[in-house]
Amino acid sequence: MKTQYLFLALIAIAGTGCSTLSPNSATMTQSAQKATTPGQALQKLKDGNARFVSGRSVHRNYLAQVKETSKGQYPYASVVSCLDSRTGTELIFDQGIGDVFNARVAGNIVNPDILGSLEFASKVAGSKLIAVVGHTKCGAVKGACDDVELGNLTGLLDRIEPAVKATPSVGGSDRSSKNAEFVDAAAKQNVRTAMANIRRQSPILRQMEKEGQIQIVGGMHDITTGKVTFFN
Repeated sequence: MKTQYLFLALIAIAGTGCSTLSPNSATMTQSAQKATTPGQALQKLKDGNARFVSGRSVHRNYLAQVKETSKGQYPYASVVSCLDSRTGTELIFDQGIGDVFNARVAGNIVNPDILGSLEFASKVAGSKLIAVVGHTKCGAVKGACDDVELGNLTGLLDRIEPAVKATPSVGGSDRSSKNAEFVDAAAKQNVRTAMANIRRQSPILRQMEKEGQIQIVGGMHDITTGKVTFFN
């Protein structure tokens, strides 16, 4: 009986240690955001994804973070990602409430509304990093490859089409959704196109990047492993 109680006590102590000892569980504050460089912000995302992939995501008290962020938010990064249900930003990067701005839209495209959101996040709210993250087997990219037309989705896919056209043929001559290798190559090109659109269409963000206030990066999320690979 004593052994059983000792065992339970050790579990309780271990659980407490997991929730209090990791600095990664701390809610972002204004001073912490201000002290974070663009390079450090990128490393935070990389480290978080490594934890997620290894099954070692940080234990957080989300209700406490709700309270701590109720009077202000100080995210260190902005992530533009796909609507896909397998690409939840806070999950794959192991982030807490108040850590990142998250703009999600099918095909991770950049339109005026997304640009305005990113300008607010960077210029007004102090975010230090913009990461455009696509993913493998992207349904929106497949639709653009196949020239799909469906209501308002048609206009969205039209924004992806330039990236599809700019992608060299890989995995054979088939440039449709049936060629998985081509789809993934087009998805990566679509990320690069979005990054270029941010720099070209937003003088505010272009100047901030030029002055080193922010960094703009791309990433590809492998939905079979959970790993995100970043690139410039």
